Amino acid sequence: MQAIVCHAPKDLRIEDAGDALPLAPGQLRVRVARGGICGSDLHYYQHGGFGAVRLKEPMVLGHEISAVIEETGSALERFTAGQRISVSPSRPCGGCKYCHEGMPNHCLNMRFYGSAMPFPHIQGAFRESLVIEASQAHLLAPTTTLAEGALAEPLSVGLHAIQRAGGVFGKRVLVTGCGPIGNLLIGSLQAAGASQIVAADLSDSALECARRMGASETHNLRDEPQALARYSAEKGHFDVMFEASGSAQALRDGLTCVRPRGVIVTVGLGGDVSIPLNLVVGKEIDVRGTFRFHAEFAQAVDLLNRKLIDVTPVISHTLAFGEAVQAFELAGDKQQAMKVVLDFGVPD
Repeated sequence: MQAIVCHAPKDLRIEDAGDALPLAPGQLRVRVARGGICGSDLHYYQHGGFGAVRLKEPMVLGHEISAVIEETGSALERFTAGQRISVSPSRPCGGCKYCHEGMPNHCLNMRFYGSAMPFPHIQGAFRESLVIEASQAHLLAPTTTLAEGALAEPLSVGLHAIQRAGGVFGKRVLVTGCGPIGNLLIGSLQAAGASQIVAADLSDSALECARRMGASETHNLRDEPQALARYSAEKGHFDVMFEASGSAQALRDGLTCVRPRGVIVTVGLGGDVSIPLNLVVGKEIDVRGTFRFHAEFAQAVDLLNRKLIDVTPVISHTLAFGEAVQAFELAGDKQQAMKVVLDFGVPD
């Protein structure tokens, strides 16, 4: 069984990942079909990690996948070989205090595919064959492609961010950062009934994708750095802001645009930043973090199956599994690529 393994920065190899594991009751053996390259995958490939999280051993990358069931364990009547599924990478333990408190995304023993946070690392899903728990499998409708199914994971990130905001129906929303997560978030905001979605980025191609995903208005802050100033009159315009770029300046600018008692959700992973707390205090703004997802994965697949969100504008390139290095290089070029999908050779 071949897998995409990262050994160190810029050292990505397709190599043998060992023999197939036997199935336990309640498990499925699946043939991985499509895999989306995520920003965290890129950090491992380009830099060997992010922040304090570093590769300490070779690790199979990948957590955004769709698959086809090859074999089912005992007592699994609802699944059969040949079914097409999206696979949730979120595997909380169910027994720690955060799982018991209804926060499985903060599980103390989380086994999230392709994560170097713990050691030994949690190996990823960019491999030809994978054994999963039945709870991770979510059936795809006949009209949902395998590539769309692979994007259920990043779509879930946006859905959880909306949940952290406390709802967006009828609200005016600003999204800064229109990469894959930002643009999938825009699609989710449209489906959730936001009355106005304003998107800001530094790239025309990213903003074009934002318009296709449902943005009402777009602003290129590279060409027009003061474009958001128009929204700062009368203490601010937006009810909710989602900061998905990881830029400290975007967060600071957003504070001037959000109205009193508005909500800012920080989606992009950033380092230490300074913000004008006088604005947070004076306008009683809530600043909230968002981390991964869990229950939202099933919702994401349902939205894809019912065609309530079209994720295809985010998919810019599809490359074969054997072209993994070229795919990762392309995914790192934000002038060319939005979301790069790996094709593991399974027909749709």
